[in-house]
Amino acid sequence: MTGTVTIMATVRVATGLLGGPEMTTHERVVVSLSGGSEGEVLLRRGARVASRSEGGELIAVHVTSQDAAGGPGAASLSSQRILTERLGGSYRQIVGEDVPTALVDFARSVSASQLVIGVSRRSRLSRLVTGPGVGATVIRHAGDIDVHIVNHTAAGGRSGLPRVSGALTRQRRIAGLLTALVAWPLLTWLLVSLHSGPSTTVNALSFQLLVVVVALIGGIWPAVCTAVVSGLTLDYFFIAPLHTVAIDHPSNVVSVLLYVAIAALVSVIVDHAAHRTRQARRSAVESEILQYVSGSVLRGQDAVQALVDQTREAFALARARLTRDGVVIATSLAEGAHTPSGTAPAGARGRLVLPVDEHTRLELEGTPPDAAGQRLLAVIIVQLAAVLEHDELREAAASDKVRTALLAAVSHDLRRPLASATAAVSGLRAAGASLSEADRDELIATADQSLGALTGLVTDLLDVSRMQAGVLAVAISPTEPGDVILPALEESGAGPEEILLDIDPAAPAMMADPVLLRRALVNLLTNALRHRPAGTTVGLSVSCPGDAVQIRIADHGPGVPAQRRDEMFVAFQRLGDTDNTTGLGLGLALSKGFVEGMGGTLTPEDTPGGGLTMTISLPREPDEPRSEDEDRGRDIPGGDGSGGDGSGADAPEPDTSRPDTSGLEPARRRDHGRDHSHRR
Repeated sequence: MTGTVTIMATVRVATGLLGGPEMTTHERVVVSLSGGSEGEVLLRRGARVASRSEGGELIAVHVTSQDAAGGPGAASLSSQRILTERLGGSYRQIVGEDVPTALVDFARSVSASQLVIGVSRRSRLSRLVTGPGVGATVIRHAGDIDVHIVNHTAAGGRSGLPRVSGALTRQRRIAGLLTALVAWPLLTWLLVSLHSGPSTTVNALSFQLLVVVVALIGGIWPAVCTAVVSGLTLDYFFIAPLHTVAIDHPSNVVSVLLYVAIAALVSVIVDHAAHRTRQARRSAVESEILQYVSGSVLRGQDAVQALVDQTREAFALARARLTRDGVVIATSLAEGAHTPSGTAPAGARGRLVLPVDEHTRLELEGTPPDAAGQRLLAVIIVQLAAVLEHDELREAAASDKVRTALLAAVSHDLRRPLASATAAVSGLRAAGASLSEADRDELIATADQSLGALTGLVTDLLDVSRMQAGVLAVAISPTEPGDVILPALEESGAGPEEILLDIDPAAPAMMADPVLLRRALVNLLTNALRHRPAGTTVGLSVSCPGDAVQIRIADHGPGVPAQRRDEMFVAFQRLGDTDNTTGLGLGLALSKGFVEGMGGTLTPEDTPGGGLTMTISLPREPDEPRSEDEDRGRDIPGGDGSGGDGSGADAPEPDTSRPDTSGLEPARRRDHGRDHSHRR
């Protein structure tokens, strides 16, 4: 722990953090995973760092380098990916030529403020031979990113010389040439100092070893150059006549030529082996990336967006976006890249457009991928095409499901009132004058009731269509709760013994559309009355928490499981009711659409003791400040402009815009004023 704090202090001073760019508003912590057993320790440390600030974010990243000594442990990475998700973080995997550079670039691309890495697992001898490791390089290039170096049990655990891979990057070729330039004169000096006879076997084998080492580090061309130079060195220093390139004996000429040929062949073989290893490692990396992409597609809610995000991150692009007929349907932008309107993001050095299907294009902006990356892109494009096709089929299936449900419901709910109205009209026409007055009134009432039900069904269907099209007409105005609750109670047909009212008399007016709110209440009351057990009541209460007015309708029926509550608000959904006597299944869908259209919310929750409570929350009427003239007018008789007796000629007309509820059960309204917990 102490070592971590010391390193942090050094990084802050060296990078000039106090004078750097502004930090993000919340901590974003990137944890580097190498595939070793120390990953769990690093993840838990990163989670603690992220939790120190509100809204902290944890991102775990595994950089697969083509220079890596060995493939990472797939099992360890899989378990660490699961742990990352349990800790509330996200897992990323990228391909980079150089691990420290790729790690720092990724941290900057996500605007990370903290970077957590582990202490090197290499031994001291390895660090002396190969120089500074990932940690030291990351600290040198981190800039204003705070670096945490965490100790673990595997630190410095390996002994002996590290294995060297044969990846043919530019850095490796330069390293091979530098090795040859340094080791060749040192080895020559050592062999000249120890030279005690005409035998060249030891000398040739020593230079042969140097060629192999250079081939392992830098590949074929540094090794071939080393073989030629070492052959000339053998001739000059160890084959008579000395200190000249001339050779007296033909056998020595053959020896030198064979040495150069063997050294060149060895370098070629080593280089080919390294190249094969590199290809195998790249294939393994591509497989891991595709596996993760497939997993994220299966687990995620937006498969197209997940694929676009992974494509940008895997190839370290500035931006990746998916367009269909010129319209962007998914985009992923590196957080450090800004995109003024009509321009490419900062850091983009190239643009690649790949067709996905006839109408869809994948646009990539940044460093173009190499040949192997192009093959990986081809696979990703195939997956994108499959996901897009799957989404289209899913939308078509959903439309078919809605259409089937609509036809099944409409075939019964429209046919019944139509049949009743038709039968009533036919009876009136057939009976003529022989029909009694009572029978005539009954048939007319049946036709009127059936046509009214038919009108209600058609109105509901039209409202659903308007909501889906986003053209529902809403007229918001200050509305008293009682002005909509009493008409809704009357329309729902609830008896006095079925409703328990609890209304706050001080509840203010709310901003709502009275007509839509009344229809929403009727639907909710009807649903609650239908599902309540016999002998129980439905509770209706009004309260005013904060700046909202809430209307609660609670029943003690079977309730709805939490995992199925989203299905309640789907049109034509009856949640298992198949008796075709409960309507089209539009009530809750319409209620939610009406309430949200008024700027409110409709949320289901459990009723204490069992059942379902539906809560409508709408904003209360804002308080309007009075002017000084209005305040003075309140203190002067007749100050309202109507004269001293309040009956002036300029008295305003009574407001008739609200429903007149004065005649609705006055006894109940008077009782409500005295007791807010009585039964209706």
